[in-house]
Amino acid sequence: MPKREDRGKSSDKQKPDLPPAGRYDVTVLRNIAYRDDKDADPIRHRLDLYLPKGQIDFPVLVFAHGGGWHGGNKELYGPFAELVARNGIGAVTINYRLSPQARFPAHVEDVARAFAWTYANIAHYGGRTDQIIVGGHSAGGHLISLLATDERYLQAEKLTAKDIRGVVSVSGVYSLNDIYGMYGSIFGRDRSDRRDASPMSHVHDHEPPFLILYAVKDLPTIEKVSEHFYEELKNAKCDVRIQKISDRTHLSLMLLASDENDPAAQAIFDFIEHYTNWKRPALPAAKETRKP
Repeated sequence: MPKREDRGKSSDKQKPDLPPAGRYDVTVLRNIAYRDDKDADPIRHRLDLYLPKGQIDFPVLVFAHGGGWHGGNKELYGPFAELVARNGIGAVTINYRLSPQARFPAHVEDVARAFAWTYANIAHYGGRTDQIIVGGHSAGGHLISLLATDERYLQAEKLTAKDIRGVVSVSGVYSLNDIYGMYGSIFGRDRSDRRDASPMSHVHDHEPPFLILYAVKDLPTIEKVSEHFYEELKNAKCDVRIQKISDRTHLSLMLLASDENDPAAQAIFDFIEHYTNWKRPALPAAKETRKP
């Protein structure tokens, strides 16, 4: 196992050269339909765009919300998306169908459709089609990790995992059989079906780069399964990072990531900077002061 410092574990020391929040004004376009056929849901098949105003050729983060596959919405992650866009990265927050009205795999099929919409359309808004990162929190972390490991869902949209530049999974669920039969109404109770719905079961040798984050006070099993998923990806020669965020819970991990000085936000920006052409905006020039 790599040394602790090689794994990107968080510390109490803040980066001295991190710029203050926000360089750009943000344009927000809400409730764009990524599916508009006769069976489309007027709420769940919608996404919001957060765009750095006046910028072009920027990378894009497509983010799936949490909520246990039966709750949550894209609006909850608006403050985080605004932070991302203020720093020159496009953000796309997406809704998807929820249980009990929807049963798996409807959730991940919607995430794939939203990704495909972004891939086909984001250049019209200034984004880079070849630099789309997917991210998600909790249930959303499960869905985007499954999207990147089980290519069936992207292939249904005539895309592949190669079209994903990187994956940011925050407190995700990677092995459904490790949560002791929970969410049977969504995934069923057959262990083989639950295994097939688990990102851990589809790790191969050509995943995009991964960043796995979880909280020191996360939900039961999250740390264990996150570390196991990290090891599986590492053994498959995936370029993967993992970081435990101190003084955070399952919910506060994303709630506080809307502050640029937050360690989770720093880790996400580090990851995007490493795998795309994006560079942190320069610090504003200090004003000259004159003595009277």
